[in-house]
Amino acid sequence: MGYVSAVPVPQPRAARAAVPGGGRRSLAAALFLGALGATVVLLSAGQIWAEGTASVGGGSVAVEADGGTVTGVPTALAIVGLAALFAVFAVRRTGRTLVAALLTLSGAGAALAAVLGASDRAALDSEAARISGDTAAAVAGLSHTVWPYVTAAGAVLILLAGLLALRFGKSWPAMGGRYERSGTPRAARKAPTGDPDRPEDLWKALDRGEDPTHGA
Repeated sequence: MGYVSAVPVPQPRAARAAVPGGGRRSLAAALFLGALGATVVLLSAGQIWAEGTASVGGGSVAVEADGGTVTGVPTALAIVGLAALFAVFAVRRTGRTLVAALLTLSGAGAALAAVLGASDRAALDSEAARISGDTAAAVAGLSHTVWPYVTAAGAVLILLAGLLALRFGKSWPAMGGRYERSGTPRAARKAPTGDPDRPEDLWKALDRGEDPTHGA
């Protein structure tokens, strides 16, 4: 009587390479958060961040400064973050981790710059000096709008996209990768087998190390 081995048969590599369940969800979330965050930052940076008045000829003139005048850092980092978001799919392994870290730092830096810009008055003082012709002029009645904080919120979305890329990026597909719609690599095609009843096919199968009688 023969013996039945209890040793598990190794599965093909393609069967073990399935993308984890959270891979697709994290990929979609990162793309959405990163793209939305960069859009919010770029749009908010063009809005009025600070307002005030400057004394000119015994009267007062309203002065204002948009986000780009106050600080150009959020806009620049949003562009860097957007480029890094799509570059994540062009690299693998260590390169993907580095790009994901760049994406994360871009979001963090843009958020910090926006929060600091919410209390900045240098841009309005410069505008007051230009309008009045007095280099020592300072803006009066300084006030800030909500847009710096909207910019910071958009930058936080970029930060979250970077954190998702750091955590789940290794399971995401790369550009040019051979993946099926299910996200798993294509299994290798099985070599065609000949007719075991033909001597020439029998010898060819033996040369390949196959058992021509298997499944007969």
